[in-house]
Amino acid sequence: MDYAATTPVDPGVISKMTQYLGLDGNFGNAASRSHKFGRDAELAVEKAREQVAHLICADPYEIVWTSGATESVNLAIKGVAHAYAEKGRHIVTSTLEHRAVLDTCSHLARHGYEITYLAPDQDGLISPNLVKDALREDTILVSLMHVNNEVGTITDVNSVGEITRKNQIAFHVDAAQSVSRLSFDVRGWPNVQL
Repeated sequence: MDYAATTPVDPGVISKMTQYLGLDGNFGNAASRSHKFGRDAELAVEKAREQVAHLICADPYEIVWTSGATESVNLAIKGVAHAYAEKGRHIVTSTLEHRAVLDTCSHLARHGYEITYLAPDQDGLISPNLVKDALREDTILVSLMHVNNEVGTITDVNSVGEITRKNQIAFHVDAAQSVSRLSFDVRGWPNVQL
């Protein structure tokens, strides 16, 4: 039922990727630019970076590759938590989040962070007012998903972002489910880190 999160690989993606997996003799490490195989791989990676940036209205230099959404979530949440630990150790998230967020918050809770888990309303939504009411002086991060992969609700990240920006709190958005389904401009999201 969770076809939004795990789907078969699109045949077009398979076709494109096989060009770089050595099946036709064309392979290389994009960081090894001292030979043609590496330079070709680097060009392919940079083209993909430009395509992803265009998709979300970002600059290519803002795109950082990871192995997947779980690694990205871990880097974002733990990175903010450790960078701002002296400012505070309170994080706000919701009970609706993906396991990557919940497991990372659980890990941080075992290391002295306090996590507030917001419960959704009767429509499965986390309202901006619910977020605002959960903020404290020591809140350093709010982490919410944009589109829920199980119930399909869409979080009003623009409004939540305005609240976090006014309070100088980092706002992490797990947009893994929305990037290919909704069009959006990350420049229009105040203080949001995807």
